[in-house]
Amino acid sequence: MIDIHTHILPGIDDGAADLDESLDLARAAVADGITGLIATPHHANGKYMNEAGFVRNQIEQLQATLAENQIPLQLYVGQEVRVHSDMFDAWNAAELATLAGSTYILLEMPSSTVPKRMLEYIHEFTIMGIRPIIAHPERNAEVVQNPDKLREMVEAGAYGQVTTHSILGGFGKQIERASWQLCRAGLIHTLSSDAHHVQKRGFRLHEAYVKVRNELGEEFERCYKLNAEAIIANRELLESPMETSSQKGKGWLKILNFFQK
Repeated sequence: MIDIHTHILPGIDDGAADLDESLDLARAAVADGITGLIATPHHANGKYMNEAGFVRNQIEQLQATLAENQIPLQLYVGQEVRVHSDMFDAWNAAELATLAGSTYILLEMPSSTVPKRMLEYIHEFTIMGIRPIIAHPERNAEVVQNPDKLREMVEAGAYGQVTTHSILGGFGKQIERASWQLCRAGLIHTLSSDAHHVQKRGFRLHEAYVKVRNELGEEFERCYKLNAEAIIANRELLESPMETSSQKGKGWLKILNFFQK
């Protein structure tokens, strides 16, 4: 499995606090079945600045330490870029990193609102040949209230990424419901952990894929897994499936069968 959104680098944001925590996260990733992950430290979110060159250097150092400790995990460069008005100046200054050197970039919106110029930003990136992936839209209050906000972004050329803890209920029932609603609507294209700490916010990627398969079917699980692999290979992403009426019917059948036992 590939995880495209993690905070494994030591001491540079609110993820791993030090090298020991980074190694603990790496071991936990391998135990969960993850073979490669993209390190995506927060960048330009008002608290953390982790420019592309600095992140690459941190990745090289941590990858060498993983090798010394015989931890079989491949790391890739990335950032979780907070949407801001100076993004394109930052891009021209080579301060932004795409995911694993691909044509995909991970963008984070504020938790409360969708930026007014969001569709414009997506359009500008796509003109440049860069495809935005919207990090955890299910945790944006405006998207939760109006999922069509995310639909507009997807129609403009973006992709949606849901987090494991959201669909497993780790952020509460409202975000859990919003996560499944966005998945069923075909607005989510990949699944990742957004892991920060082994105990507080670990990976749970295998568990989440099993949940997706049980709730939505193998087609959704396959799409999300293949798209994570496509990102690091810089291939086109698959369109997300949508839950059909027949799939919904199967869900009701499961409930009826349960009560008939």
